[in-house]
Amino acid sequence: MDSSNSSVFDLPLQPDSTRTTWNRHDSTLVTDDHDHFQNEPHVSDAAASSRSKPSFLVISGGSGGNSICAAFENACYVLPVSDDGGSSSEIIRVLGGPSIGDIRSRLVRLIPPAPLGSPLDAVRTLLSHRLPSNVSENDARAEWRAIIEGQSPLWSGIPNDRKEVIRGFLVYFENEVLKRAHKHFSFLNGSIGNYFLAGAQGFFRSLPSAIFLFSTITNSQANILPVIVTNHITTIAVELEDGTQLLGQCEISHPVAPANSSDSELLSLDPLSPIDGLGEIIPQKRLNIMYSQQAKEGGYEPLHSRICRLYYINGYGHEVYPKPNPQFIKNLSTSEVLVYSCGSLWTSIIPCLALRGVASAIAGSRLLRVKALLLNGSNDRETDGYTAVDYIRAITSVLNSQYPPNGLGNVPLYPISAFITHLVYLEGTNVAVDVEAMTTLGIKCILVGKRSERTPNSEIPQYDAAMVQQAVEEILSGR
Repeated sequence: MDSSNSSVFDLPLQPDSTRTTWNRHDSTLVTDDHDHFQNEPHVSDAAASSRSKPSFLVISGGSGGNSICAAFENACYVLPVSDDGGSSSEIIRVLGGPSIGDIRSRLVRLIPPAPLGSPLDAVRTLLSHRLPSNVSENDARAEWRAIIEGQSPLWSGIPNDRKEVIRGFLVYFENEVLKRAHKHFSFLNGSIGNYFLAGAQGFFRSLPSAIFLFSTITNSQANILPVIVTNHITTIAVELEDGTQLLGQCEISHPVAPANSSDSELLSLDPLSPIDGLGEIIPQKRLNIMYSQQAKEGGYEPLHSRICRLYYINGYGHEVYPKPNPQFIKNLSTSEVLVYSCGSLWTSIIPCLALRGVASAIAGSRLLRVKALLLNGSNDRETDGYTAVDYIRAITSVLNSQYPPNGLGNVPLYPISAFITHLVYLEGTNVAVDVEAMTTLGIKCILVGKRSERTPNSEIPQYDAAMVQQAVEEILSGR
């Protein structure tokens, strides 16, 4: 990795899809590929130790689960592709395609630690970089121009082979934007990692291939799955109990004021252009939806009615029923621990569950012995007034819903314990937890986090990797 002449593809590859399973009652290992495992002449102690670790499937959003990734050593991460905020919103508006912001955030988080100034550290710095948001559009474009021309100081320390691979996909992204110049792409607040991933996805016409390329270049062993494999825009909507409908993750979770742009500038779909698709895009009346996680956590305006249903829509606004990523379903059958991560319930977790086949895969898995929900330390706009029981019932209700075309007729309704077996919650959480009610539902409660471990200057308890690891160990030990 440190050699300036090394090939980017000389880096270690991700493990194959064969998942090993762990039995805490004995030392037996089970693998999907039995013949290969039995014919293996010798397994070193280190390899055996690695394989004996329980396998995790973690369902989460981008920022919500990043702080606890270190708690899982043998994990597959499933993320939604429906976030329409940040620089993802501008990419979607102009280029279309699935949202890649949450996936890029997790990929960057899982880049292995590297010495300061090393090539890998330089690659991390580049792919983590955002163009400024408090300057003019011309100034943001000037910085972007320096990056794609290879003149920016951000390239310092990156070996030439990796530089040209990354720059090649950034140039491809720039070319796709120039084909749609009439849409006036804004580079303000743009994420270089998002641009690279979007360029790779557009080139390969495959988001999983783009994820593989990103992981390979960054020497990462990350196993990250988009919950839906698609090259089209993926939009979520919700229906409130009073009948109101909200379109898009931003409207649901953190609505922001529209940017100062004219409608003619924003809705300029050229009917004669071979680039603009028909029915692909729901026109958005705002440029580059910028918000910060800090601003989102600083306060919110509650919804005037609770969410009762989440669904997907196509470019015409019609409800659709997309298939989940087949690798997601496969991993549900080969993993031992399912984790519903902390984060936004209705816009991060539930979009990964409101798909046909997911409920039966969770409830019917023979190996999935632990299904744990990490309860948030506080509610947000989506869950204002929720108790822990409300979180549980929301997840169960979504999973027990029917999703056509294969979900009509006599579909079994599973008990709550088929989807959630453990609730992990923080001491001092602002979300009410009725342990007795949880026990009645067949769910065991695990309390973690001492008050002294709270984040300084914050009254809201938050998870860290050590807390989650403690909870996992307690669950797996059967205490």
